[in-house]
Amino acid sequence: MAVSVNPATAATAPAAPARRVSARHFVRLKLRVMGNNFRGQGWRIAMFVGGALVGLWLAASGFFLFAAPGMTGNGRYAVLVAAAGGALLVLGWLLLPLVFFGVDETLDPARFALLPLPRRTLVVGLFAAALVSVPVLAASIASLGLVLTAWALGGWSAGVVAVLGVLAGLLLCVAASRAVTSAFASMLRSRRVRDLAAVLLAVTAALLGPLQVFGLAALRQTDWTRLTGAASVLGWTPLGAPWTAGIDVAQGRVWAAPLKLLITLAAIGALLAWWSRSLESAMVGSATAGRAPARRGVDGGAVAQLFPRAATWARRDRFGALVAREARYWWRDARRRANLITIAVVGIFVPVLINVMGGDFAAENAGFTAAASDSSPVVVTISLLFVGVLASVTLANQFGFDGSAYAANVVAGVPGRVELRARMTAFSLYVLPMLAIIAVVLSALLSRPEWIGLMVGSLLATYGAGLAVNSFVSVLGAYSLPETSNPFGMNSGAGMAKGLLTLLAMVTSAAVAVPMVVAAALLGEAWLWLALPVGAAYGLGAALLGAYLAGDVLDRRQPELLATVTPRR
Repeated sequence: MAVSVNPATAATAPAAPARRVSARHFVRLKLRVMGNNFRGQGWRIAMFVGGALVGLWLAASGFFLFAAPGMTGNGRYAVLVAAAGGALLVLGWLLLPLVFFGVDETLDPARFALLPLPRRTLVVGLFAAALVSVPVLAASIASLGLVLTAWALGGWSAGVVAVLGVLAGLLLCVAASRAVTSAFASMLRSRRVRDLAAVLLAVTAALLGPLQVFGLAALRQTDWTRLTGAASVLGWTPLGAPWTAGIDVAQGRVWAAPLKLLITLAAIGALLAWWSRSLESAMVGSATAGRAPARRGVDGGAVAQLFPRAATWARRDRFGALVAREARYWWRDARRRANLITIAVVGIFVPVLINVMGGDFAAENAGFTAAASDSSPVVVTISLLFVGVLASVTLANQFGFDGSAYAANVVAGVPGRVELRARMTAFSLYVLPMLAIIAVVLSALLSRPEWIGLMVGSLLATYGAGLAVNSFVSVLGAYSLPETSNPFGMNSGAGMAKGLLTLLAMVTSAAVAVPMVVAAALLGEAWLWLALPVGAAYGLGAALLGAYLAGDVLDRRQPELLATVTPRR
């Protein structure tokens, strides 16, 4: 039955009141998106559960560490544990997700760009949604150890203040992580500043390992009384203020607790304001047009412009086109470029730490003794084995970088062997010069120029073996990456997948490259002359064999691979 509507009445009828969007809508949206991502994805559920179990194990370890002063009844080092442990927790939230697991981008801010949402509502909503995660739960459980310590040393009043401090500290961790990653994502999208930003980030991330080594060695000669004084100073910074507020009440410094909470709240407000500015830039984007590239020739100029300078040698066929495309992506894509910078920086630090420092730290005079003379071809080969494995493991999810764009290769019917060889070639255009520089720098630091052939051969063999292994890993264990300008973004549940795939690829690649270590141990001086040709042949043969075998698997799994790497909306 038709229903007639009076146009005049309809025009004068009051409009329905707009429903106000609050933080709980963002939380519900994130939970619903996470549920949809897990639907029909058994492996993703398994990865999420595994990550949750690992997080709970780390949380339990942190809990007992923070609770140790209270459980033993010794409050002498309570401030040290709270300030140092809390500062490390904040720094871990800043750096570790960027380097190893990525940042959860279940609610990509770019998808809200066209919605009429105030910036304040968007920031508050995304901030609330970020609090609903396994890392926040793990950090909360670990931080409860500080509450136990404060309660045991100062009673219920100190425990209540510790609870407030822990809550403020968790908010600080999430706000700092989001603000820094969003700011880096915005900067890395600008070609003028992303080089410097990526280098600084990679250097900072690479220093985590060296600092850990030096820190463990320094603990042997540490004067804990002096460190307690330094921890007291650290407790007045945003890094340590929220975690030491309850301890201050327990030790009679009640006046310090509100001041430290105010310091923390001010830091959270500043970080949210910074995040708000960078978030709007990330959503809107920046259109900075540079000068048009000069045409490199008259005949076929349009085609020539598609080939970057690193791939001008490539022939003008299907293989050459794939090499040119991948080479351009590795140079321009912020996510890929960040990985290249990490390879360069970590590749220098690890061999230097192992060979120049020798892994041996003398306790005399509270200093370190360089043991460069103790280096041997076997030690050098083992250290460079890690560098080659690290360089190749970047391709463990090489199809995930493409996302839905990989459909063009599927439709075009690109053979799997051609696809993998082209991707290896394009990636090697940037990695092989890095490996050569690493070998030259290390030989100069060790004053062993005659070992350059050994180093280059070891790097080439390990790198080629890693390419072969990661060809299979990228085809069989690919996962999707979020469609976001954030180069550190990860889909919910993909962080554990990335960690396990990286570990699997590195262990397998190292196992395949073990013959180089065995040869260095058995052949002695002769291996210094044989390492370069044998290593180059071993690496090239392993890479080609891996592309040949994995290419057949890729031909059979192209539809499934496309469905796996395509982001789910």
